[in-house]
Amino acid sequence: MPTPSGSRGGMAFSAAELHVLRRLLAHALQSSPAPLAAAEVQDCLCLAQSVDEAVQEAGRLRAFLLEDLARYRGALPGSLSGYLELLQDALAAGYEPVPDDLAALRALRANPVAAALLERAQGVAERSVRRRLSTTPAPRTRLLALAGGREEQPKPAPQPKQPPRPERPVPTPGEVFPPRRKPAPPPAAGRAVG
Repeated sequence: MPTPSGSRGGMAFSAAELHVLRRLLAHALQSSPAPLAAAEVQDCLCLAQSVDEAVQEAGRLRAFLLEDLARYRGALPGSLSGYLELLQDALAAGYEPVPDDLAALRALRANPVAAALLERAQGVAERSVRRRLSTTPAPRTRLLALAGGREEQPKPAPQPKQPPRPERPVPTPGEVFPPRRKPAPPPAAGRAVG
């Protein structure tokens, strides 16, 4: 059974390998041609539970390591030796360095350990980018219809398009904005209205 080992809690199997092991174990339990004894079933279930716990623990350890790495990176240059040690452990565990790691290592490249680690981290980052680019599907230039989608209607013979008829009549501008009436001329001065 995989157990944590090493000073930083490394494991005999990676999280991905443990996931595969768990799936294979479940498959073996379900598709066994001969019935398993109750003790064998119990052993398999215990192993499956241990694998699940190991995967969860690996996830917790990874999250802790990444948080610790960020704290040390934020405290540079005072935390140089601790940061370099944590980054080496993280890279060994499959960590892909982020731009902040690369920038920090560039700033510290006067240190021989940091310079060597920068070269290693850049190699890991470049391989990571190449892998993502090679697995990313090429952008599509046109959309394709999916099965079960909207069916294409047969096209009728060409007819001039008529605008849709509104449900109620549209008011004219004269109805919406009535014309202004010219004001009546003021009464002439001195004439009395009788």
